[in-house]
Amino acid sequence: MKRRPPTGRRAMNLVVSLWAVGSALMGIAILVWIISVVVSRGLGAINLSFFTQLPTPPGVTGGGLANAIVGTLVLTLAATLVAVPTGLLAGVYLAEFSEDSRAADFSRFSANVLMGMPSIIVGVFAYTLVVVPLGHFSGYAGALALAILMLPVITRTTEDMLRLVPNTLRESALALGAPRWKVTLAIVFRAAKAGLITGVLLAVARVSGETAPLLFTALNSPFWVHSLGEPTPNLTVTIFNYAMSPYDDWQQKAWGASLLITAGVLMLTLLARFTLREKKS
Repeated sequence: MKRRPPTGRRAMNLVVSLWAVGSALMGIAILVWIISVVVSRGLGAINLSFFTQLPTPPGVTGGGLANAIVGTLVLTLAATLVAVPTGLLAGVYLAEFSEDSRAADFSRFSANVLMGMPSIIVGVFAYTLVVVPLGHFSGYAGALALAILMLPVITRTTEDMLRLVPNTLRESALALGAPRWKVTLAIVFRAAKAGLITGVLLAVARVSGETAPLLFTALNSPFWVHSLGEPTPNLTVTIFNYAMSPYDDWQQKAWGASLLITAGVLMLTLLARFTLREKKS
């Protein structure tokens, strides 16, 4: 067999390596650029009033976005309470009880499709399902839309994390006479705890910056949150409204709200990446 000179392979390897490094550096540079712009423009809006006062009328300076901050937390919490148990149970079924059935294959395919579906389509679906029959926008519709977006992320993460647990742990617990449900909850879940919590945090980070679904469902409100059965204030729609306004004060608050959401997403991502990772033995 005729040996080929290594010069061509080395050149190709160098080109691909430089391309990969350049792509990584470009992504990091864009991230740093976005964060620096958001911080520089939004830091001036962050003060005590921003977190404690209601929005002012158009053209009036001052006030804050306290109601939108509370509304975002309430909507995210409501969506989490719906999506986390459902996603965990779906992931347990796919990993522990499905045995690669047709129903499991269809469920995985559906979860993959939902993960790539544009969020505005989910918003239109929630609008048709909840807003149209009720005749008005509501926080319940917004929480439903966010829960649908969270569900496939939690489901696939749960299945992947549970499948990483060695079967010897399950077999040992079953050999001792433990029922299957107790093995799953007490042994398998404990072994995959870090990965499951990470999946939940990433799902929350996924929906915390969504605007399109809430435009069709929760809409917005300049008042405090009294019930999810009415239009609910939230940061993302507030950013959309304020950024499009001609008022400098509202635009400044839009940058401040953008900084708040960016900081929240970064904290959740870092928490999922570093704090909850399993310690190497």
